[in-house]
Amino acid sequence: MKIAGYLLSLLLFSTSCNGQVNSNSPTDNVIENSKPIQVIGTPPSPFPQHNPYNDTGLVSQYIRSIFQDSKGNYWFGPAGQSVARFDGRTLNYFSKAAFFEGNETVESVNGNSVHAIAEDQNGNIWFGTYQGVVKYDARLPVGQGKTFKSYTQENGLSNTSVSRKGILVDKAGTVWVGTGEGVFKYNPLAESNGGQSFSAFEKIPSVNITDIMEDKDGNIWFTSKDLGVFLYDGKSIKSIAPKAGLGNNYAGGLAEDKVGNIWFNINGGICRYDGKTFTDFIIKDKIGTSEIWGLYIEQSGIIWITARGSTTRFDPSLSESDPKAFTVFTVEDGINCCVQSMYQDKAGRMWWGTGQGLYRFDGKRFYQVKQNGPW
Repeated sequence: MKIAGYLLSLLLFSTSCNGQVNSNSPTDNVIENSKPIQVIGTPPSPFPQHNPYNDTGLVSQYIRSIFQDSKGNYWFGPAGQSVARFDGRTLNYFSKAAFFEGNETVESVNGNSVHAIAEDQNGNIWFGTYQGVVKYDARLPVGQGKTFKSYTQENGLSNTSVSRKGILVDKAGTVWVGTGEGVFKYNPLAESNGGQSFSAFEKIPSVNITDIMEDKDGNIWFTSKDLGVFLYDGKSIKSIAPKAGLGNNYAGGLAEDKVGNIWFNINGGICRYDGKTFTDFIIKDKIGTSEIWGLYIEQSGIIWITARGSTTRFDPSLSESDPKAFTVFTVEDGINCCVQSMYQDKAGRMWWGTGQGLYRFDGKRFYQVKQNGPW
């Protein structure tokens, strides 16, 4: 639907997820002056079947993950390549060889795609891929020493297919990894003593984990593809009335709101868990599809819902029946139809990784961020 009076300027795309880009600059740039961005490394090539215009200026055509570290650097997980970092002046694309550091088993394009990113208490950055976990050692300057370390089966990960949003560093500093066959924990002491770096977390069954999150009280939540939701309070595991029909989690499907409710994306809508009961919001009639891909909760409490063909802004402070509660943005309204990731940075800026590059939303409009900006 058209959002009259809400967007100051719109990006126009064709239904094939391509089109013209709004050239107006944002009002809250990550960088404030017009010095050119330095690009280091080789950006991933566009996928010709989805990008007939062969736009080589994109940060990446598909961006699976977005993260800002404690130093302010932005990390992006481009499809078909390892990872990219933007520090405000330089956009650095790391090669497969540097990223996986001698791991000759990593061959496929999918294995290079990073779709989970987290930072530990020492400033190390952790990445999840379909072929294992990679750690960036923040103590070493890039290019000096073994900056990246790859972890696979020989390091204790009996399954190396890390799920989207499948890496969590909890408040205690523990690194958790969710995979296609259960959960693993990082053991730095065992690694330093020459043992296996990861061990299976046996309190969770060997199921396909789709998301991991720590709530405000320190409880850790796990969603699975087939057996619903699990809650770990530090001592025991509780199965939360196994919730059937959890969604695809392409862009994350587990979040906590300001009052402590836990939200999930499900097939056909979203649901809220208040600690006792689930409340389903079946919103197909409001957003035009039942294929929900993910959700993200802003610091303000606004919930963003991604689906095939649309991105929806949901204000949970309004009644579900209020026509203002759901604002649907489609390709015609400026946001690409294939959202892969969502992220809110430390300054409150919202970012989207889509099937046509990187986007920002400044509260009034969407615009595309290319290698040279506007950032």
